[in-house]
Formats: sequence, C-alpha cells, structure tokens
Amino acid sequence: MKILIVVGARPNFMKAAPILKAISEFNAARPEWTEEVVPVLVHTGQHYDAQMSDAFFADLELPHPDVFLGAGSGSHAEQTAEVMKRFEPVLANVDPDALVVIGDVNSTLACALVAAKLASRAHGRPLIAHVEAGLRSFDRSMPEEINRILTDQISDVLFVSEKSGIRNLGAEGVPADRVYFVGNTMIDSLHEHEAKAEHSRVLERFGLERGEYVLLTLHRAANVDDRECFLEILDGLSGLAASHRVIFPAHPRTQKQISEHDLEAYFRPRRIDYERWNSGVQMVEPQGYLDFLCLMKNARMVVTDSGGIQEETTALGIPCVTVRDNTERPVTTEIGTNLLAGTRRETIRAVIQRQLAFPGSCAVPEKWDGRAGARIVQILSERLMDHSALAAGLPEAQIPENA
Repeated sequence: MKILIVVGARPNFMKAAPILKAISEFNAARPEWTEEVVPVLVHTGQHYDAQMSDAFFADLELPHPDVFLGAGSGSHAEQTAEVMKRFEPVLANVDPDALVVIGDVNSTLACALVAAKLASRAHGRPLIAHVEAGLRSFDRSMPEEINRILTDQISDVLFVSEKSGIRNLGAEGVPADRVYFVGNTMIDSLHEHEAKAEHSRVLERFGLERGEYVLLTLHRAANVDDRECFLEILDGLSGLAASHRVIFPAHPRTQKQISEHDLEAYFRPRRIDYERWNSGVQMVEPQGYLDFLCLMKNARMVVTDSGGIQEETTALGIPCVTVRDNTERPVTTEIGTNLLAGTRRETIRAVIQRQLAFPGSCAVPEKWDGRAGARIVQILSERLMDHSALAAGLPEAQIPENA
C-alpha cells in the first residue's frame, strides 16, 4: 500500500510527523498477511524558507521529502493553480493508493482537487483522506475556511480532531461512515517532543525567566495586512507591553508588513542587552519547533491569531488570548485555556487583563492523548484493505477481522 502525504506549510510538518512515525510502527508490527505501507512525502513549498524548513524537519525528525514542488508564494489563485499544475504529474507517477492532505492551507485543497479529478489510474483514483477535517469558523471571508469546506466535500475519509467537526460535517451532509474522530496529530507531536524542548537554550538566549514573560504571534492577513487593523491590535497590546516582557517571534510575512506599515517603533531593537529591561515587545526571528515549544510552555500567557497555537496552549494548560472574532477550534474556548479577544483595542485590553488575573482551569480534550497518528494509519490500512479485497471480488467475510 502506497500512501502519499502532502505538506505545504510549517503547521503541516507537526501534523504529518506523527503519521509518518505511526506508519513505521505499523510496518514493524504488522502481521505477515498484511501489506507494508509505503509513505511518500511531498513538500509543495507553498511557504518555504530553507533555513526554517530544515530546522523544523530536524526538530521533528522528519525524513527528507521524496518530492519538493517549489510552488512558492503568490495570490491564492496563483498559488493554488501552481501547486495543482506541479502536483498532477507527481501524483500520476507515484500512483498511490491513498492521498493524505492536512489542515487548511492552499496546498491542501489544491492536491485534493487534483486527486479527485484524476482519471488516468487504472483501478480508480486514490482514496483521499483529510486530516483535521470538519473545523469551521463560519467566516467565509477567511481563505482557510473555503479550503476546509471544499476539501471535506471531495474527501473519502475525514479525520476529525474535536467533536465539533463531527457535528459540522453532519450538518453539511457528509455521510457518517466517512468520518472518524481520531484526535489531534499536532498534539501527538507536542507530547513526543515536550521533554526534548526542556533542553532548549532559548530562554537563556533571550534572557527570559519561566512564567515571567508573554509570548506573542501574529501572522493572519486579516490582522497584519491592513495598517489600521494592525495598529488597533498593537494599541490593544500596549498595556501588556508596559508591564510585561513580550517576546514576538515574527513570521517573515509579518516582518514585511511591519516594515511596509512603518511600525518598527512599536518594537524594541532585536540586538540589545537583555539584562537592562523588563518590559516591552521584543521582536525576534522565527524559532524552530523545539525552541518555540519551550517558549510556549514556559510563558505566563500566549497572545496569538494562530489556530494551532490555540490547541497547543490548551494541551499545555497555558492561558491563551486569541486576537480574532471567531475560532474554528471551539473546544479550546469551551474546555480549554483560550479566550477570544476580537481585534478592537478595548476588548483586547479587557480580555488580556481578565486572563492575567483569572486564568482559570482547563481540561484536555478527548483523544488528545498522543495516539491520533496511530489511529489514522490503522483506519487507512483497514479502508485500503477493504477496498482491495472488494475490488478483487472477495466477500467481506474473507477480510481479516483485525486488519
């Protein structure tokens, strides 16, 4: 059985790593009558920075991609089209039994579309599996929401990370026998590498004390592309920056917007004597996975607009403030550590003060137990075995029960 796994942006790396690890474990333990699973890793290069990509692959112990498409950036239409154009011959050449797409980036939709339209495969198109299916913000102004909805509609197997996904897919008419609640592969990676992150020297490098700083991330186009919106958010953070050290690993795209909007004055210089100050926003370069995990788990609080960080902070029990009006990950606000603050300065200030004063308690969502990758591989192997047996004319009773 050949399974092609697509990654396109850094969040995909953390979600793919547990699946690749689970494939290795499955092959090592599989009964003789089962077929070996052969993974093929394709990196579309949707968001590609050689240094950061290499650092993440090393931290996550990911194998080097079998195929690198080098699609690059561009408008949503340009990027989606470029990935489709470059992925089609790869898919035809690899001829996998299954395609696994992850999350909600443009590469996710692009590769799923190519597979859904593939007509050249002698025994039918590959099984399309979507990891992190069913998440909905109900905000169609978000490009990611469009990618999520369309990818779910053309996928054969939908792997759900939280129960809201089951409800959303049911409401959209997706048959229940295509939906599997497996947990969260990003949290698999967190559990796998949390102990290693403790050996990071990043706190020492930036002169930070455990529990005495706030971690900030901002990258969404809706927040940083418009200067007035970005200013509103920064003004909302001004009170926090006056009383706390705020460490800000800035996404390259965000750094570009800060420069274009002439907002450098809001951030302290990157090269300073860290012993001489105890408040303000310190912008630094993006960090590798282990360094960032160390920063996150030792922060007093995290302020972000990232979906994945909402999940990671909930799993770690770290208070989180999300600078958005909505979230596609409601479990993080229902039982997790996350509070939505919107993008208006007054509400941002109020929610930050509430979170600092009364961080509250949280529970870990169901099946966020480090076994999501193993569940995915087991289900895929069973689905592919069933498909092969039925295609060969075997009655279902002849398919081994514990496949």
